[in-house]
This record gives sequence, C-alpha cells and structure tokens, in this order.
Amino acid sequence: MPRIQILPLPEGASDERPPVALVIDQAPRDENSAAFRDDIANNKIAERIGARHVLVFEDTIEIPANDVSAYATPTMNIRIDGSTDADSTELAENIRRGIEHANATPGSTR
Repeated sequence: MPRIQILPLPEGASDERPPVALVIDQAPRDENSAAFRDDIANNKIAERIGARHVLVFEDTIEIPANDVSAYATPTMNIRIDGSTDADSTELAENIRRGIEHANATPGSTR
C-alpha cells in the first residue's frame, strides 16, 4: 500500500507558507495508476494540494526529516482522581499533582 510523506522544503523570502513536497512511496506501477501518474507528471496534483512537487517511488523512501524515533519516550501512565465534571482549574491541579507524584515515585518511568 502506498505511503504518503511530507518533505519540508527551505522557505523562500516570498513564501506565504512553508513550501513542501509530497512524497508517495511503495506505489505500485500498474494500469490502475496510469491516470494518477499522468496527473503527477503534469504537476496537476501538486497544484491541487499546494505542494511544490509530488515525488512517486515504487521503492520505500525514508525521509530523515520525518524520523521521529529520536523523540520517542517511554509511556507515562498517570492516574487522575476526580470527576470529569470538575472545572478546568480543578482538573489542571489534579493533572499537575499526578505528574509530580509520577516524577517523585522511585522507579517510575518519565
């Protein structure tokens, strides 16, 4: 099944929003994808979605900018006591207390 990734591009002085390229990998090459590939070749898809370019590959392409494994952290489970009907100040205070308790508990995962 094809994957879709966004490749951020360097921003230019006249760019209203950050430019991107759409990268589609693991795309099969068959008669069902011919019209899609024609739209890509004519840059129609890029125009429709506001991308600078659309790149299509049959192989798997890993974009280093999209690698989030460096940010992966262990899961922290926090038990929050109280009612969901509580006002936001009370709920925020309960969350703060739960985080403090998790940080202070020996052997807890942060």
